[in-house]
Amino acid sequence: MTTPHSVDHDLIQAATQVAAARSRGDNHTVAAAARDRDGRIITAMNAYHFTGGPCAELVVIGAAAAQGAYDLVTMVAVGDRGRGVIPPCGRCRQMMLDYFPDLRVIVGVGGHPRAVPVAELLPESYRWQDHQEHDDQQQHDGRTTTP
Repeated sequence: MTTPHSVDHDLIQAATQVAAARSRGDNHTVAAAARDRDGRIITAMNAYHFTGGPCAELVVIGAAAAQGAYDLVTMVAVGDRGRGVIPPCGRCRQMMLDYFPDLRVIVGVGGHPRAVPVAELLPESYRWQDHQEHDDQQQHDGRTTTP
C-alpha cells in the first residue's frame, strides 16, 4: 500500500500487465487499474467502438462496483504496445470526480508518473451532485426553496 501522496507503482504494474496480456487489435488498447480503500486492485480494459465505447477507466468503475469495491482511492490508465501511463479523457475525469471526489489519478509523461487529486484535473469543475435537489429543498419555478 502507498501513502496518499505517493505513486502506486503496483497499480501501474497491474494495468501494464493487463494491457500487455489482453490488448486485442483496435478494440482493446487501454487498461486501467484502481485500488479500493481496502487494498484490492481492480483491472479492466476499454471497449473501443465507433459509437463511443467506454474507456478503460469507466469499465474499471463498473467492474469495481460489480466486485463490491465502492471506495476507490487511486486509478491509472496504461496504453498497450508499451505506451505507458496515459491521462484520462474529459468524460472519464468528470465521472471520476462525480463518483469519487477524493480519488487520486496517476498521470505523467516520459516515465515520470505522479498522483494528483482528480479535482486538479478539472479546475473550476462542474460537479453533478452539487446541482441536484436535496431532500430538504423543493424546486419551484426554477428557484430552490427550503420548506
